[in-house]
Amino acid sequence: MPRIFDNIDLPFLPSLEEMLGTAVSADFCVGFFNLRGWNRLGQVVDERFSGQDASRCRLLVGMQSLGEDEVRQVYSLVQEDALDAAKAIQLRKRMAEQFRRQLTIGAPSELDEFNLQRLARQLRSGRLVVRLFLRNSLHAKLYLTHRQDVAAPIVGFVGSSNLTFAGLMKQFELNVDVVEGDAAAKLARWFEDRWNDKWCLDISEELAEIIEASWARPSIIPPYHIYLKIAYHLAQEARAGLSEFRIPKDFGNRLFDYQVAAVKIAAHHLNNDRRKGVVLGDVVGLGKTLMATALARIFEDDLGLETLIICPKNLVEMWEDYVHRYRLRAKVVPITMVAPHTRAGSDGKEERSGGLHDLRRYRLVILDESHNLRNREGSRYRAIQEYISQNECRCILLSATPYNKAYLDLGAQLRLFVPEGHDLGIRPDLLIKDIGEVQFQARHQCPVRSLAAFEKSPYPDDWRELMRLYMVRRTRGFIKENYAHTDEASGRKFLVLENGERTYFPDRIPRTVKFEVDDKAGDPYARLYNTAIVTRINSLNLPRYGLGNYIASTPATPPTQAEAKVLSDLGRAGKRLMGFCRTNLFKRLESSGLAFIQSLERHVLRNYVYLHAIEQGLPIPIGTSDPSMLDSDVFDRDADDTSFAGSIFDDGEDATVPEPPSVREPICSEEAFRERAEKVYDTYASRYKRRFRWLRPELFVGKLGDDLRSDAESICQVLKDHGHWDASKDKKLGKLFELLTTTHASEKVIVFTQFADTVDYLTTELKKLGLKALEGVSGDSENPTRLAWHFSPVSNDKRDLVKPSDELRVLIATDVLSEGQNLQDAHVVVNFDLPWAIIRLIQRAGRVDRIGQKHEQIYCYSFYPMDGVDRIINLRGRVRQRLSENSEVVGADEIFFEDMKVDHRYRDLYNEKAGILDQDDDSEVDLSSQAFQIWKNATDADPSLKAVIEDLPDVVFSAKEHVSEPTRPNGALVYLRTADGNDALAWVNERGDPVTESPLAILRAAACKPDTPSRPKAANHHTIVRSAVQRMVEEDSLSDKSGGQLGRESGARFRTYMRLKAYAEHVKGTLLESEELHRTIEDVYRFPLRQSATDTLNRQLKAGIGDEALSELCIALRDEGRLCFVEDEQEVHEPRIICSLGLVGGTN
Repeated sequence: MPRIFDNIDLPFLPSLEEMLGTAVSADFCVGFFNLRGWNRLGQVVDERFSGQDASRCRLLVGMQSLGEDEVRQVYSLVQEDALDAAKAIQLRKRMAEQFRRQLTIGAPSELDEFNLQRLARQLRSGRLVVRLFLRNSLHAKLYLTHRQDVAAPIVGFVGSSNLTFAGLMKQFELNVDVVEGDAAAKLARWFEDRWNDKWCLDISEELAEIIEASWARPSIIPPYHIYLKIAYHLAQEARAGLSEFRIPKDFGNRLFDYQVAAVKIAAHHLNNDRRKGVVLGDVVGLGKTLMATALARIFEDDLGLETLIICPKNLVEMWEDYVHRYRLRAKVVPITMVAPHTRAGSDGKEERSGGLHDLRRYRLVILDESHNLRNREGSRYRAIQEYISQNECRCILLSATPYNKAYLDLGAQLRLFVPEGHDLGIRPDLLIKDIGEVQFQARHQCPVRSLAAFEKSPYPDDWRELMRLYMVRRTRGFIKENYAHTDEASGRKFLVLENGERTYFPDRIPRTVKFEVDDKAGDPYARLYNTAIVTRINSLNLPRYGLGNYIASTPATPPTQAEAKVLSDLGRAGKRLMGFCRTNLFKRLESSGLAFIQSLERHVLRNYVYLHAIEQGLPIPIGTSDPSMLDSDVFDRDADDTSFAGSIFDDGEDATVPEPPSVREPICSEEAFRERAEKVYDTYASRYKRRFRWLRPELFVGKLGDDLRSDAESICQVLKDHGHWDASKDKKLGKLFELLTTTHASEKVIVFTQFADTVDYLTTELKKLGLKALEGVSGDSENPTRLAWHFSPVSNDKRDLVKPSDELRVLIATDVLSEGQNLQDAHVVVNFDLPWAIIRLIQRAGRVDRIGQKHEQIYCYSFYPMDGVDRIINLRGRVRQRLSENSEVVGADEIFFEDMKVDHRYRDLYNEKAGILDQDDDSEVDLSSQAFQIWKNATDADPSLKAVIEDLPDVVFSAKEHVSEPTRPNGALVYLRTADGNDALAWVNERGDPVTESPLAILRAAACKPDTPSRPKAANHHTIVRSAVQRMVEEDSLSDKSGGQLGRESGARFRTYMRLKAYAEHVKGTLLESEELHRTIEDVYRFPLRQSATDTLNRQLKAGIGDEALSELCIALRDEGRLCFVEDEQEVHEPRIICSLGLVGGTN
């Protein structure tokens, strides 16, 4: 009686091994052959068969079809062509690819590696011969063992088990043994007939080559190849962009190679329907404006998109020039004009008009200097965000300082076009690792793979991973290292301009200008730097900037709804505004004595405006509540200047409120201030009433008036003692005049200061001293671009428009107004005041250190008191201490004083240390650009590497020597591609514990040279790789995917899903309910829409299609296969190991 093997009561594999152990040869026929399932049988084949004569195992493998392919073959109306040589070659290649793909699935193991290498040896030695049967689909499972046994020379097994581990051991199968002689002989003849068929092809050599080219190869892969494979895959989007897009012919050779690369990479980001936005974040001076223009032209030419350009008002003319020069269909709008006006309609409801609200649809938006859009509560921010959302715009953000004070700055900019709950496909791993997934979900009610989740992370590596999706950023050092040529004679780096001329990278030379501060001679600066004044300013209450602290808890008449909204805004501002105000006073003190005195005067005047309202029982005009208006990095005017009434309630109209002409005269008496305050109040309450929100004084406690009065009296005392500023005794001004007339008497000089008041002061006084060809430019300048052209006509290509007699030699400018301007006709930069963040000094140098700078050296002068830097550092230290004591923070997790731990850098600047202004951190370069450059540099040096690396299959590994350190231990670097197609990297130690998942840190750890020798991998290499992969897969599967996969709420997919869902609920239980409708809804939820479907649905939704018609349309599109990209879910959800690199060696 035959035995039945079902892998339940009787397992199949032990009996097969037993028979094979007594055989002289064997013949197997299977429909599927798992290369890694050969391990148990491979051991017996090694022991029993020599590969000589007939001592071998012959394996016949069928071309197994998918079920739907078989149905198509049987019932297809189209008759397939008969099998011929060409078709056989095609089928053979397809089967080889399937075998190759087998070895890229799952994680490797030491046992699999050993068995696969043995399998390759058996194929080479002839112990195993494999043929592929092509004539028909072959499903038979037959195992024959030929023995030297008279009673049973052939023992066969027939059934359902394929040559896989599951088929032989795990799955419920059904097999029987065939021992009876006649039956066994017939099975042997059947096998011989198939084996000798014309279309049965030997694939033994190919299988051996597949194994020997896989991760299980016997030869060792150089670690340099693994390093390049990591770079190759990390640069996938960069490579795709470079091959996918072309620069319009209008630009000729105007773009440098690094700009071409940036534009094409950015185009790939921008064209991605999951992102629809990119941040061009190259550092100052690398030509972002031209890059953005080229990028917009690509999308105009390829997709017919028109562009809306939103920029600072001082850059409007420059942008209009670019639009005209490069024939861009675009509209330029200053950022001051984006917010709509709000007024009460005839029915009492709020009506909005003007600004972006009335603008027609532009499908592409460029936001220049986007870092200025950091305040989400601002009316301009909301207007831009609403326009982008409503019109489904793609966005290009330009900023050299995308994160000025905190990573939240970046988050705010991305929120302009990325919904906070949108599924990004990645998550803040370091934050999750720090607090755990459960704690994250408990603390933060947001999807873990959303922008909102990243905004909770303080870790730079989390933000780098996020910006890898959206940012293209290169530094000056990166360009010099990777794109510049080297002058053999001088060793200097240069680029080649369109006309063939060389443009060199200059050296930045720090210089110090020391001015005397004499404490004994009545020096005006010495008196203002007096300890008593610093103490007095530190003790101010600043109630106007902390109104939320004075709100009455139970006013006699409760606030109206409108008043409650204003009070809420005041509460949110909290002590943040107080911190800005206090530091700004000291910043102005450092800038110039007159700017400080003017600021004190204005502060007192605004206090008395409030006191006038309180004492007369009049509504209080609430002005600036937007911190950006108090941030000197963003706004160069004094927020207390009564000629400026800007606030987050700014409606874009009447940008300034004229103040009484005598307000700038030195005043210090209470009577004079009260008289002027009354006039200012009357002006606000009449002509400019709409510029403010108004609150009744009874909504505040009486202490508000007391603190306003106390501060005013305290400041008045300072003004009485020091209110008169004598410019003739200003030694700092004298030193500047000497620098401009002696040291650099004939050269162009750009003088930077943080404040418009200092610009006005220096411009006026230097002209009085007889300096010619000089102008000042600030946020108030009517046409700053024209002034930039007159100062730097060559670099702006305006030589023909600017007469030599009209050319400027000296330009005095604020930091804010220098954004985006080409000023490189000059090579001398003067820092009349020192920003409290040293990065601003580096950016100032970058204003003239731009492409096209012809001088070998850029001189950067900084003003310091004669007695050294300690006077400034001590002053700032006292201010920091005051802010800390009073908790006057400048926002959650923000570092307001970026120099808190780098005071030594100001000492280096004072001592003119070389290189202090060359800060260039490669970690600021976006990862995709870094990885692409590694790949490009390697393949340029050795073109043969391109094919070698591209042909390396997944799962490959190597090992290199590594010096272990506590934070950089031995172990393995693992690169995984997740089921969603995202990159995941991990560094694990020798126990498999995680070290870091930072792609940048891992890329750097993998770095090596072409001649770096391979080292034997650690014995547990595959084990720790598997543990790393399992951890990453678990984290990916645990990620909260809800709430983001449908895209933005205004998108076609989201709206279609919500409409169909509501319609299905409405027709439930009626004749209109159908299975097709539910399947269509499921597809829309699970799979992305095809572009043609998106366009069709957008048109129909805008045309007002009804629910029933919409459901019919979607069902029809689904039936035609034109609705969604539906993929095989097994493929979609299978992660892939790209490669791994072992780190082995000693300790340091």
